Amino acid sequence: ATRRGQNNEVIGVICVGQDITQIRAMAAEQQRIADDLARLIDSANAPIFGVELNGMVTEWNRKAADMLGYPKEDAIGKNMVQCFIEPENRQSVNEILMKALAGSETANYTLPLLSKHGKRYTVLLNATTRRDAKGQIIGVVGVGQDITKLNQVMADSKRIADDLTRLIETANAPIFGIDTGGKVSEWNAKASSLLGFSKEETIGKNLVSNFITEEFKESVHNVLAAALSGKETANFEFPLFTKSGE
Repeated sequence: ATRRGQNNEVIGVICVGQDITQIRAMAAEQQRIADDLARLIDSANAPIFGVELNGMVTEWNRKAADMLGYPKEDAIGKNMVQCFIEPENRQSVNEILMKALAGSETANYTLPLLSKHGKRYTVLLNATTRRDAKGQIIGVVGVGQDITKLNQVMADSKRIADDLTRLIETANAPIFGIDTGGKVSEWNAKASSLLGFSKEETIGKNLVSNFITEEFKESVHNVLAAALSGKETANFEFPLFTKSGE
């Protein structure tokens, strides 16, 4: 500030300083953390997107771009729901984003996605509220986990299990199964037609006590007990009695 004398003539200058060394250091540290976070988001092996209060995309990492085929430049500023979510899922996704914008976060939401090139993905999505330094909500960050292959494996496993069930049921040989307590858990159509007991009549009943002739109960019990402990038996013969007593 200018320093003046009695007659208002300039006689000097007064300087007042403020030490901002620490402030600059703090600002630099905050910038470093922000840069590290930006790199982490962009290089993460999971699709990550961010939207602001009006639903427009503000973050779109490399994995999201690779999966869906839309580069970051094409995604930023576009409406997330309208531009990148299939019509049948738009309402539910919009509800999740609105909940997060209201402070209620969502975890493990299964989201089907369709890429620019027509490839379908299934993503397990976590929608997290994004806040500014004052704690005000400014948007949502969505972090996904690609579970497409896992779902395919589960579907294949279910298909194999269904095929096995049909094979057991339609086999031209009596097939039964028991649980660890010796109770019937499987009873196929051939066993029903051969012995006269329907599946409904046998499931949950003790196999040895209810369906094995008296003189073979001990030996059959021993064979089944051995199998339950991991020791299998082949070509073991034992008579069964039918519902009519034959």
